[in-house]
This record gives sequence, C-alpha cells and structure tokens, in this order.
Amino acid sequence: MNRPAKARLANTADGPTACGGFGHVLRAEWTKLRTAGGTGRLLLLAVTLTVAVGSGTARAVKCPDVGCGQDAVKLALTGVTVGQAVIAVFAVLAVSGEYGTGMIRTTLTAVPNRLTVLTAKAMVLTAAVLASGTAAVLASLLVGRHLLPGNGFTEAHGYVPLSLTDGPTLRAAVGSVLYLVLIALIGLGVATAVREAATAIGLVLGLLYLFPVVTQVVNDPEWQRHLQQIAPMSAGLAIQTTVNLPGMPVGPWEGLGVLAAWAATAMLSGALVLRRRDA
Repeated sequence: MNRPAKARLANTADGPTACGGFGHVLRAEWTKLRTAGGTGRLLLLAVTLTVAVGSGTARAVKCPDVGCGQDAVKLALTGVTVGQAVIAVFAVLAVSGEYGTGMIRTTLTAVPNRLTVLTAKAMVLTAAVLASGTAAVLASLLVGRHLLPGNGFTEAHGYVPLSLTDGPTLRAAVGSVLYLVLIALIGLGVATAVREAATAIGLVLGLLYLFPVVTQVVNDPEWQRHLQQIAPMSAGLAIQTTVNLPGMPVGPWEGLGVLAAWAATAMLSGALVLRRRDA
C-alpha cells in the first residue's frame, strides 16, 4: 500500500472524521444548529424574556433614600434567572433532536470519533449562546440604566448610572454571559447522556430551580449556606453581586467556578455515555 493510501486509511480509522477534518465537523454542526426548526426563535425568546424580566424588576423596585441596600446591577440582570430556562431547553434540543429523528446515526457514521462530535456541538452551542447572551445582558443593563434612576437609584442615594466602565458592573455582565454558556453546556451534557428531550429538560431545570426551594425549606442557617455554596444557580449567579460581597455564601468568581464544575461533570458524563453506548 502506498503512503497516500495509508494516510487516508489512518484518517478514516483514527482521525476526527471519515470525510474531513475538524473544521468540516464544526461547519456541519453549525449548519444543523442553524437550520433546526425553532432554534432562532428559542434564542430570541431567551433574549426577550431576559430583558423583559429585568425591565419589570427595574420598574418595580424602588430606592427611596440613602442606604436602601439594593444591588442595582443585579436588579437589572434579574431576567437571567428566567432566560436561563430557555437556554437550557435550547441546549437540550440541540442534541436530543438528533436522537429523536435518528439523524445521530448518520452523524456518527460520518464522524466515527464521538468525542469530536460532542466537542463540535459544544463549540457551536457556546458560540450561539455567547452571541445571544451578550445581546441579552447588554440590553438589560441599558434598560436598567434608563429606568433605575427614576426609582431612586441616583447619585444622591449612592448609585452611579450603570456602565461597563465600572469594574463590578463589567464583571457582573461578563459573568452573566459565561453563566448562560455554562447552563447550555449542562443541558448539552445531560441531553447527551439521557437522549430523551423531556427527561433531560426536567433534570436540568430541576437541578437549577430545586436547590433554592430546598434551601428555603431547611431551617439550619449553616446548612442553608452550604446549599447556596454548591447549588448551581445560586452559586453561579453570585457573579452578578456588586454590593455586600463579604456577607455572601460564596464569592463571585468562586461561585461561577462551582457552576463550571457542574458543567464539566455533565459534559464528562455525556461523553462517557456517548462513547460506550450505541447510537
């Protein structure tokens, strides 16, 4: 066998794809995500809900005098707690839809290296959520900048207008976008592991919203603090906090690190199941 033939065979058996390099896989995954029914609508819904809920909160909460104790940045970004649900559903459908239609068999036939497929899906999903999450966060801060001063969040009461030139505000904005990306990766990992959309969505949303409910039920303050430190949503959203940082159960970046650990666990679980299980 001549050398070019050997190289082609090696690429087929051990390389990233049976029909091209990683760039080919990446383009294929982007095409599938872009052309899937409802993808654009889900991302638009996530942005709309995030901005709408943040706007409603900014209109409702007032700061009547100095020292009202409110976190203006976090108020403007409240909608992330709702928008994340749509992002989670979007991420789950990005992979479960292929299992539902049987398209996953075609994908894995064209790309025998299953980890390559999962990596490409994660990269494409990350890019999509980065774009939509950035739009949602920037719009929420812009709306908050205009609405909050009318409710007493003024310099006279100790609040400067929301601006990305302010370090804590910039950290909250960047962190919120990263938060949404990590939520999407959790959804991707869980959906890869369980395949079925409804089950995966239930697991991810339960993981996000059940911890705060349990925390409220627990009476012991120390246990409440521990639950807040490990819960993916409460720990991850600590990145939005800009006031009273010493009293928080977990620091902003440490909290986002906790969420990253959840995302890594979900992706690792999905990867292990994907490698060991038939399509």
